[in-house]
Amino acid sequence: MNVSLMVNKQKKGFINMPAPLGYVAGVGRGATGFTTRSDIGPARESGDPTNEQEKKYGPNAKRPEPEPEEDLNDMNYDEFAGYGENLFKDTPYEQDDKEADEIYEEVDKRMDERRKEYREKYSGIKCYSIVRSGQKYRHSSPTSRGNSPRCLPMIGRPFRTWAWIASARLEEVVGKLQVARNIVMKGTEMCPNNEDIWLEAIRLQPSDTGKAVVAQGVRHIATSVKLWIAASRLETTTKGKRRVFRRALEAVPNSVRLWKAAVELEELDDARVMLSRAVECCPQSVDLWLALSKLETYDNARRVLNRARENVPTDRMIWITAAKLEEAQGNVERVDKIVERAISSLQSNAVEINREEWLQDAEDADKAGSEITCKAIVRHTIGMDVEEQDREEQWLEDAESAVGRAAYGAARAVYAHALGVFPGKESVWREAARLESNHGTRESLESLLQRAVAHCPKAEELWLRGAKSKWLAGDVKAARTILALAFQANPNSERIWLAAVKLESENNEDERARRLLKKARDNAMTAKVMMKSVKLEWMLGNLVEAQRLCAQGIARYADFAKLWMMKGQLHGEQGDKDLASRSYSDGVKRNPTSTPLWLLWARLEAGNLIKARAVLEKARMANPQSPELWLEAARVELRAGNKQIAHNLMARGMQECPKEVSGMLWAEAIFLESRPQRKAKSVDALKKCEHDPYVLLAVAKLFWAERKLTKARSGSSGL
Repeated sequence: MNVSLMVNKQKKGFINMPAPLGYVAGVGRGATGFTTRSDIGPARESGDPTNEQEKKYGPNAKRPEPEPEEDLNDMNYDEFAGYGENLFKDTPYEQDDKEADEIYEEVDKRMDERRKEYREKYSGIKCYSIVRSGQKYRHSSPTSRGNSPRCLPMIGRPFRTWAWIASARLEEVVGKLQVARNIVMKGTEMCPNNEDIWLEAIRLQPSDTGKAVVAQGVRHIATSVKLWIAASRLETTTKGKRRVFRRALEAVPNSVRLWKAAVELEELDDARVMLSRAVECCPQSVDLWLALSKLETYDNARRVLNRARENVPTDRMIWITAAKLEEAQGNVERVDKIVERAISSLQSNAVEINREEWLQDAEDADKAGSEITCKAIVRHTIGMDVEEQDREEQWLEDAESAVGRAAYGAARAVYAHALGVFPGKESVWREAARLESNHGTRESLESLLQRAVAHCPKAEELWLRGAKSKWLAGDVKAARTILALAFQANPNSERIWLAAVKLESENNEDERARRLLKKARDNAMTAKVMMKSVKLEWMLGNLVEAQRLCAQGIARYADFAKLWMMKGQLHGEQGDKDLASRSYSDGVKRNPTSTPLWLLWARLEAGNLIKARAVLEKARMANPQSPELWLEAARVELRAGNKQIAHNLMARGMQECPKEVSGMLWAEAIFLESRPQRKAKSVDALKKCEHDPYVLLAVAKLFWAERKLTKARSGSSGL
């Protein structure tokens, strides 16, 4: 018998059937369900009351397909619409949700209305863009009349002004001026109360017919200021313009623009009469009030400005004009009161006092010649909105800003106020003196300095400025007097002693200078005083006395290199080279960083190459980043004919010295090269030291040697 047939015969029919819902194998033997990671839920016994589907459909009934899960993948997300699924479809729809939906619907409705208005308002933009580029239609392919942009008004919007204007301008662009005129005149019939269509019609019409068009326009829109202005422009005579403006003012008596244009055409007396009428019709126009006050006499101008303040109590310019008026009449004492009342009145009328605006008004008053008004405005407003600790800095900044705008009177006013608050501040006095020195007179500077030294007697610079001013003016006696007073306030001041010596020396008063230096050595001995004493005796030819004073100074100020230099030079002038060399040698021991002292010693030994090399070698060891020493060493070798050694020294020097100070080395290196290589070397020098004066001068010399004078003047830009 076939084995496979026996197996199929014994196979039960329920083997291929699905197990009932909740089936648990072995439950009849007491087995219970359990959960594993592969299960989708715990097994239940057959007939478990928690199995809702079994209760509803029965154990073997066909059940509905479960709803697919929501697809929240990124592929199902749209930036504008969000997810394609309803994320909250299982959430109960409550009253709050209903109210929120109603609000959103209302918002959407309002936004739709606004979009509609926007589309209607700006739907002509496309047409206008066509007009602006209308030339391209001259070469385009023919289109049907119904689709032409020229027919926009006739397509269904006959009352849209922009459509008529756009169509007319398109015809104008393509050269059909008469068609454009006909279109725009048709537009005036359809939109007779729109000033834009009339203005366009006036523009397109020739001047002879333009008057008729503008006459029609003002009959329809008598209150259009633009149409009246256009009508006045069509007139060729002043008389005709006046007639137009008078008719315009009858129709629009409250137009400030028309009043201003009409007044400009009138003579002085007629303008005054017209402005009197204008301020009645336009009482809120400050410009008209101010214009009228300028044409009136002093008494009438005061009354006009008072009326202006009553009608416009919130405008500061009326008050400032009143202050200028009083200053022009010489009533200086009233100016300050008017400005003070102005600020008080404006504040009472809830007007914010803007500090920057008032300071600008002060500068305007200064430039207009109203110096007293400028000072009054500064005095009453400069301190507003400024913290106490910031006042000095802010005021100095205000003064500098005024100077930058050429408002020197306003700057003086700021300094004057600052000095009133800080009379003992030397820095403020210095800045004020600088202003007078640059933009004032000698008298104003000297007057300021007199007050300055009275408040700051220890300020040496202020004393010296005063003395110098007198000296430059040729008043040596007054300069001496100032310095004598400075001595009393600063008895031990080196600067004042030396200034007094210079004054006498420059005026060939050598004995006076000698006596002053003697007193200075006795009362205010310093290294500079000793140096000046030596220099004076040297200049007068008293070399022995100069050497004595020099030795005295070195004994006291051995670290002052200039005294050692003078000692060596004095010995050299007397022909004693050994003493000079010894003086320099002793000097560099006490002042090893003094490059000038090393250079003097090396130049003294110029005749002895080995000695000069040794001196410069020691100098470079003590000052490895001194370009002067490297340059001097290279020149010593060049004079000795050792060009290659000079090249090497220059190369080492450019490596040792920072590029900020190595310009003189690069400049020298340019001329160490052969003529064909100098240009390339100058390019390298400019790259390393672009703005160095030594390099620029060397480059200019190159161009000058080649007779390229224009490039020599321009320097590096010629390369």
